[in-house]
Order: sequence, then C-alpha cells, then structure tokens
Amino acid sequence: MDARQIMEILPHRYPLLLVDKILHMELGKRIVGVKNVSVNEPYFQGHFPGFPLMPGVYILEAMAQVGGILMIKSLDLQVGKYAVVFAGIDEARFKKPVFPGDQLLLELEVISLKKTLSKMKGVAKVNGQVVAEAVLYAAARELSEITRKDS
Repeated sequence: MDARQIMEILPHRYPLLLVDKILHMELGKRIVGVKNVSVNEPYFQGHFPGFPLMPGVYILEAMAQVGGILMIKSLDLQVGKYAVVFAGIDEARFKKPVFPGDQLLLELEVISLKKTLSKMKGVAKVNGQVVAEAVLYAAARELSEITRKDS
C-alpha cells in the first residue's frame, strides 16, 4: 500500500500523517508499515536544536496510524463515516533514540479486534533493533458522534 492509498483510508495529512507505506497486512491479525524519518519533520526544529530526536509521542502516533489502517480494513469500516481514535496506551517503552534519516518499521499484532475497543501490541524498529513498544487501544467512532456540538 503506497502513500496515496494510505491517504484514501486515513484522514491525517501533513504534518501528522506518519505512515509512508504498508509492507504487509493480514486482516484481523497483523500489519507492518514504514515511516521514513526526514530531517524536514517540523518537530525537529524544537526537539532538540543541534541534536534532533524523534519525540516518543510521534513514534506512538505512527504505530497507532498503522494499527488504525489494520482496524479499518479488518472491520470493513466505511471511510469518511468512521474515525479510529486512541482509547489508551499501556506498557509504552522507549529503548533507543530515533534520528533524522532513520526508517521506522512499525509492526502491530492484534490482541483483540472490535469496533468498540481494539487492542494491539506495537513494536517500532530501526535497522532491526527495537526502539519502542507499546500496547495500543483504539475505538471506531462514527464521525457524527465525535463532532463537537456547541451548547
């Protein structure tokens, strides 16, 4: 799955679209995606000047986006009608820094998969070494449910 196909599924756009390619997907089971970390990422301006490191929250967000693709495709959710939203993060660990020029390999494995609450184990690797891991929870919500309603 290339960037164009990813953008047909995920609503994210620059600077928050953090998936460049899907290499492998087994519906209902697992997915492997790629994030190419460029020196031009906007967060490197402040994290940290002279010593750019990819913030851990962006690594988790990249994992979540890859997991969201698997959830949308596995549950056959109607794009544009549903959004996959974060519901929680457990056991997040950051093992090594991620630098500009690195390629993040994002592997997620389904623990449980339901529209109401899905759970996946995520691992991020650079050059075969684990840089981060977490258990991610997500839920599919109809866009009409999450649209802000003014009182």
